[in-house]
Amino acid sequence: MAGLRLGPLLRYVDWETASTATVWVEADRPCTAEVRCADGASGSSRTFAVAGHHYALVVVSGLTPGSTTAYEVLLDDRTVWPPEQYGFPPSTITTPAVSGAAEAAPSTVRVAFGSCRWAAPPGNGHLPGRSDPVGPDALDTLAARLAADPDAERPDVLLLLGDQVYADETSEATRRRLAARRDLDEPPGAEVADYDEYTCLYDESWRDPEVRWLLSTVPSCMIFDDHDVIDDWNTSAAWLAGIRATSWWHERIVSGLMSYWVYQHLGNLSPAELAADPLHAAVHAAPDGTEAVRRFAAEAAADPTRTRWSYRRIFGRVRLLMVDSRAARVLDEQQRAMLHPQEARWLREEVLSAPGSCDHLLIGTSLPWLLPPLIHDAEQWSAALCRGERGGPAGRWARIGESLRQRSDLEHWAAFPESFEQLTELIREVAEGPEAPATVCVLSGDVHHAYIAEPVPSAPSPGDTPAARVLQLTCSPVHNSIPTPLKAGFRFAWSGAGRLLGRLLARHGRTGPPSMQWHRTDGPWFGNQLMTLTLSGRKAALSLVQAKSRRTGTVLELAFDRLLTDDAPPRFSQSTKR
Repeated sequence: MAGLRLGPLLRYVDWETASTATVWVEADRPCTAEVRCADGASGSSRTFAVAGHHYALVVVSGLTPGSTTAYEVLLDDRTVWPPEQYGFPPSTITTPAVSGAAEAAPSTVRVAFGSCRWAAPPGNGHLPGRSDPVGPDALDTLAARLAADPDAERPDVLLLLGDQVYADETSEATRRRLAARRDLDEPPGAEVADYDEYTCLYDESWRDPEVRWLLSTVPSCMIFDDHDVIDDWNTSAAWLAGIRATSWWHERIVSGLMSYWVYQHLGNLSPAELAADPLHAAVHAAPDGTEAVRRFAAEAAADPTRTRWSYRRIFGRVRLLMVDSRAARVLDEQQRAMLHPQEARWLREEVLSAPGSCDHLLIGTSLPWLLPPLIHDAEQWSAALCRGERGGPAGRWARIGESLRQRSDLEHWAAFPESFEQLTELIREVAEGPEAPATVCVLSGDVHHAYIAEPVPSAPSPGDTPAARVLQLTCSPVHNSIPTPLKAGFRFAWSGAGRLLGRLLARHGRTGPPSMQWHRTDGPWFGNQLMTLTLSGRKAALSLVQAKSRRTGTVLELAFDRLLTDDAPPRFSQSTKR
């Protein structure tokens, strides 16, 4: 009999017809996976095989708009979900109401997001009963609250903005599994080496009981960041040349992209995109899809133009663009770009398409666009040194810049100066004009703290049209930690003294002033946390909750809750002074 190894994960819910959804599962052998809903909706799919594992992404059709229905999962006609004596509420699929009436009330969309979840269980490597060494898991805590309170407001979608798994930072339990397979004294040591070892990471992350239930009932969108493959993935051409010279890198990158396609990317696709995906068709057509997925991943690793990991999702009048800011990079120092030209063209077309069709534009990129000013200037300074602004591309300053870039993680949007300016101008273009959305929000993680930043507003001129409010919303980690010295460093980076030091670096690197000013409006917050955007019509509100340990258990404490929109949102400042 087939058993359920992992899942179910509720991934895509259609907001246009509100009649279809997708559910991802992993079985322990070949079988037919079926999802049956209490309202009569259903779907089934034969599993496909990759490296001895068996998966299905089931398209559920016939859902009722504006409803919540419980579902069960069957493998070869045997119910495997929910398990017997299950301690959580039924897993459900919630669809939005669909109405064409002009007078209908605007739909409300709740978007929760965060990044960086190290999934090791609390007692792992520590004495039994000891508290979690990095604090309570925000996803665990959210799941517990939603399970305990049926009336609690649930997110309509959960955005996981990178570092869903840590291939380079494994837990003690995972290291024991790796040691049973190979000698950990040989490279890559206690890091994952191949596809099968990647499956251990997803087991550890998604078998967590609370998270398993949460992901079965709240739709999710995912994009990778560096730790899904390796810390500082694609920092620079020098970094890439060095790691390609190792004996283990090729298998790591190929396995990382293979597992990402199976476990994360497939569920990002709509049913129509899934039906048109040639790789999905190929793995279903073959008894074993391993070679097809491996070939695809190897080609994607060698040439980022061969595939697009970025994607678009629509939630009523909310448009979400999830952007690949890792694999799509151009690393040549003289043509350095966060996104290769095809990817940049896709983003521009998606941002500017159908003017007036959305009230809120969300750009999900794992790496923040707006950083603390000192860090921004340091990243642009190091990029300038590396391309030869001081002494040429082979000089001493170029070597210093590269060393600082790799040792200090200077590889966000600011470290790709032309890409930073292009994204800034693109956001300015969509944010201003009579058909501008109410908000343009860049959603990011990576930096293990949370903050809100926005461009400094300029005074409107007579006859100016309304402008969107533009915000950088950064939230991480979901479950990780940050050393105390780094907390102090981030605070200093926002300070006046930090700004002054940043200006000195910019002067030395001859980077020139930025095309706009920005400032931190709230934060920084440190801890395990999640942000939630609540969007209704042209109104937007933001909340931040943090997981805290109390005598009565783990709770989510509200750290921030505020309306983001008003009658006169600020405009971009045109000033070039900091």
